[in-house]
Amino acid sequence: MTDLLDPPALPGSTGLRASSEATARVAGARRRRGRRARTVTMVLVALILIVFAVSLMVGHRFYPPEAIIRVILGETVPGASFTVGELRLQRAVLAVVAGLSFGLGGVAFQTMLRNPLASPDVIGISSGASAGAVFAIIVLSAGTAQTGAFAIATGLAVALLVYLLAFRGGSAGTRLILIGIGIAAMGNSVINYLLSTAGQWDLQEAMRWLTGSLNSASWGTAVPTLLSVLVLGPVLVGLSRSLGALRLGDDTASALGVRVGVTRIGVIVAAVGLIAVATAATGPIAFVAFLSGPIAARIVGPGAAPIVPAGLVGALLVLVADLAGQYAFGTRYPVGVVTGVLGAPYLLYLIIRTNRTGGSL
Repeated sequence: MTDLLDPPALPGSTGLRASSEATARVAGARRRRGRRARTVTMVLVALILIVFAVSLMVGHRFYPPEAIIRVILGETVPGASFTVGELRLQRAVLAVVAGLSFGLGGVAFQTMLRNPLASPDVIGISSGASAGAVFAIIVLSAGTAQTGAFAIATGLAVALLVYLLAFRGGSAGTRLILIGIGIAAMGNSVINYLLSTAGQWDLQEAMRWLTGSLNSASWGTAVPTLLSVLVLGPVLVGLSRSLGALRLGDDTASALGVRVGVTRIGVIVAAVGLIAVATAATGPIAFVAFLSGPIAARIVGPGAAPIVPAGLVGALLVLVADLAGQYAFGTRYPVGVVTGVLGAPYLLYLIIRTNRTGGSL
């Protein structure tokens, strides 16, 4: 009797109900991903602030938090005004902005090319910038500003060369990576030749720069790097949605309304600019650009391109590595040595995993 009183199902109502339920599930999944990304971002910011504060307090002499705050506010504190205000603060600020630059630039390339091996460390941009800097140091006996300018110029030139050589009706990721590896080998050969002809003083200066170090940190290097992050970082963040669509392939991204060519050029210019300026300031800090994206993708989870979390991971990596290099091993090591020790095993693991499963961030 109850069945007779029930209204008959309208044609197509079952399909509509299933479609609405699927839409609700997709919307719920997006909200959960958004909450997770926001939570991860806030945790990373908190960790950066904690490590930043610790790096200002510890050293040959410990300064309490109240002394650090007074120095930052511009008060004169005996001892702390010089040690913190003129040495530690500049070093910590450069560590943060350089790490942000490497993280943002690295994940942009990895996401655009859909391959975790497509890092500026691997595809020749860092090698090109390094070759330019070593040429300036050894051949031209250039100062810090001129060395930085040569590093930026050659980094941009190498990125343009790699892109033009890889371009064939659209830039294929694998082809670009292979060409980049070849260009990186050529850059390293140029560096080795220049080092073999260098005098003792120039050799020491070049090797110190190539290691990747914050020892020469100053406001003259920190401020330009900060400005590049403030100008170019928002460009990558603004392109993050289109960049996420590129992970699906050029055809799919075009079908979704993404201007593939414009997006790719914008990403390359912004990412290379960030990497080149940071490399000019600190030297090629090994594997930060390479590690930041995969780590951020793991902790954020699947979804859109993890641009902001990757930048924060890069800043945290450089801060922690520099702090460990100064005080954790009984002798001081440049930050590039510490990140190199961390990054090399991960590179081997990633190559093995990529061969087994295919490349994706």
